[in-house]
Parts: sequence; structure tokens; C-alpha cells
Amino acid sequence: MKFLVTGGNGQLGMDIDSVFCQSNTVFALTKEQCDITNTSQIKDVMARIKPDCVINTAAMHHVEKCEADPFLAHAVNGIGTRSLAQECARHDAHLIHISTDYVFNGEKRVPYVESDAPSPLNVYGNSKLSGEHYALSSWEKVSVVRVGGIYGVHPCRAKGGLNFVQLMLKLASERPHLRVVDDEIVTPTPTAAIAVQLQRIAEEGVYGLFHATCQGQCSWYAFAERIFALRGITTDLQKAQPGEFPAKVARPGYSVLENSRLKQLDIDCMPKWEDGLEEYLNTVG
Repeated sequence: MKFLVTGGNGQLGMDIDSVFCQSNTVFALTKEQCDITNTSQIKDVMARIKPDCVINTAAMHHVEKCEADPFLAHAVNGIGTRSLAQECARHDAHLIHISTDYVFNGEKRVPYVESDAPSPLNVYGNSKLSGEHYALSSWEKVSVVRVGGIYGVHPCRAKGGLNFVQLMLKLASERPHLRVVDDEIVTPTPTAAIAVQLQRIAEEGVYGLFHATCQGQCSWYAFAERIFALRGITTDLQKAQPGEFPAKVARPGYSVLENSRLKQLDIDCMPKWEDGLEEYLNTVG
């Protein structure tokens, strides 16, 4: 199959390229090569490549910047996704669109399934939710895949290049004591695992809304604790008090997704979050 990956130089896009290129033809394009807010450029790229499947990882996902510029956030995450979906419809191409756990407000406190009603707390979540609706209403061959708590081998340029694991390892080498929040619950999920799951979705040709995160859940503190245990780090790690590190923008305090539809279809291949972390650390050395 022939795949087009937007945001091809991002941390998820690069892992998708690495996984998919082993048995497919992959065109992983940067924003300069395929800006999803540029309709003419999308048309030209689709006409030239003629992909069987488009995987859209392009997004404005810096939460504070989205809050500061909601029009740009919607242009990228909403309208840009619509344009891509409409062009996929013209070319009969499967669209796999990456969305986020931030479409939920975190009040449920048990894992969210695909049928739960979204209620975003911020502009980023709202703009990504609009992209979901645009994609699913524009074309029948669309798979919207929500992910969360992601980290990868490749840098996340929008977040200064360091993921949570790298940041914890860096701070542990610089400070004798660290404090990490214990009241925000997530499912840490490596991008390499997401790429493998996306390949399964593409191979099976299944459409609709999906959750795709690792199995299980933990607080950021417990995640850091596990990182240090696997690396044999003895830095004094302490739980931060609620509100000790106030966020500039409202975020869900509980961001755990249940891969309900993947399990129903018997195509859920996401590992436990602990196993995903161990594999990641083995990869980075």
C-alpha cells in the first residue's frame, strides 16, 4: 500500500514512517511539503502521490498557544482536517486522523470509551473535537484515533524537544530532589506502539472512532517512579501537593481511555504502559 503521512517529521509521524516503510511505500511529509491549512497544496500532493491511505498527525497541539490563538488552532486542527478528509474522499483514500484524550473533561474518573460524550476544557480540545466531526462527516472511509500521554524516541518540537521521560531523566541528573504531581491520572503511551496499532487499523480497513492507548493507568508521579526504578535512579522523588504547580490552561485531571472498539474487533495490540516504557528505555539506551 501507499501511505501519505502529514506531520512526517513529528515524534509520531517519524515512528509511523519507520514502522510502515518496512512493508509499504511511505511519503512522510513535513508542514513545508504539505501544510493542511493550504488547500491548493493538499490537492497537488494528493494528485501527485495518489495514496491508498493518509495518516494525519499534523496538528497545533501546544495547549497554551492554542488558547492564545483559537482561530489558528481551529484553522489547523479543524478546517485543515476537513480539507484533508474532503480530498481523501475525492481520491477514495482511507483517512486515519489522530485526535486526543483532551476531548474529555476528566470528570468521569473511570476510563472513557468511544461512546462517551466529549466535553473539552480548553481550545486545543475543542479544536481537535471539531476536526473529528469534520473528518467523520466528510468521508465514510475515516478512522479517528484518539491517543494520550504520548512520548517517543524522536523530539516533540512543539514542547521544547523533551518528552516526560527525558525531562525526568534530565532533572534527576541535575537535582537531588524532585516533586511530581500525583493527582493527574494518565496512560503513558509510546509513539512506537501507536504506530504499530495504526498499521493494524490500516490493514484491517476499519472506520469510525477509536481509542488507542496503552493498557492501565497511573499518575505522573507513579510514571516518574517507574522510570527511576527501571534506570536505577536514587534521586529523592516526592509527591507534589494539589495545586503546587498550577496549569496556565485548564486540563483534564483524568485522561484515561479504554480501547473498547479495538477490543471488540479483536485488533487491540497496545501493550501495558509499564511494558511500553521498558521497551522505550531499552531503545534509547
